[in-house]
Amino acid sequence: MYNLFTPVLCDAATPWQFGFQDPATPVMQGIINLHHDIMFFVVGILAFVTWMLVRTLWLFREREGHVPTKIIHGTVIEIAWTVTPSLILLAIAVPSFALLYSMDENVDPALTLKAIGHQWYWTYEYSDYSASDDESIVFDSYMVAEDDLEKGQLRLLEVDNRVVVPVHTHIRVLLTSADVLHSWAVPSLGVKCDAIPGRLNQTGFYLLREGVFYGQCSELCGVNHGFMPIVVEGVTLDQYVQWVAEKAEEI
Repeated sequence: MYNLFTPVLCDAATPWQFGFQDPATPVMQGIINLHHDIMFFVVGILAFVTWMLVRTLWLFREREGHVPTKIIHGTVIEIAWTVTPSLILLAIAVPSFALLYSMDENVDPALTLKAIGHQWYWTYEYSDYSASDDESIVFDSYMVAEDDLEKGQLRLLEVDNRVVVPVHTHIRVLLTSADVLHSWAVPSLGVKCDAIPGRLNQTGFYLLREGVFYGQCSELCGVNHGFMPIVVEGVTLDQYVQWVAEKAEEI
């Protein structure tokens, strides 16, 4: 059933947006925090380097007639400009590695979602509730054409069949492709994983809140690359069980 649940939030890019979308997973929250931490160092380095350049250009401009001292060796300053950047990189690397490992770790997933990229749509399969492949919940997800959009739906982002998943549940996503390279990316979830023909990639997420989360294929996959969006709808466990039951009845 289309649009079965009323979304709490619609997480999608907005015109002239500057910054991240609201995080819906711990990983995305970690990415935003890491970005802010790194920006602290970047802004400080930028201010220091700019100050040094401006001061040098001002003090040693041609009409002043100053001649800078020729320094061949400076042990102290060479140690300083080697050790200081190393310490800064170390301060950045520690949280970066921790975040990378958390993104690759799938903690006892309660639900496995299979996603297959096609030119130019996605196929999704829920096989946890069936004994055979013929009984799995499988559906294609196509972009809704502009002429068919209903009021409030987003152009180039809405699909006819959304991915419905429960909140507060560890979810594993298995990705592959039936033709060319694709990439399953949803910014609010902090997820971006390539779908490669002949290979099986794995990613995962844990939704902290209900909502509708929009993404797009992030790998150039042909002429209609920009017309295969991804829509993930996070619902309560009871709503998810109801959705699965309805899909099973259709099968």
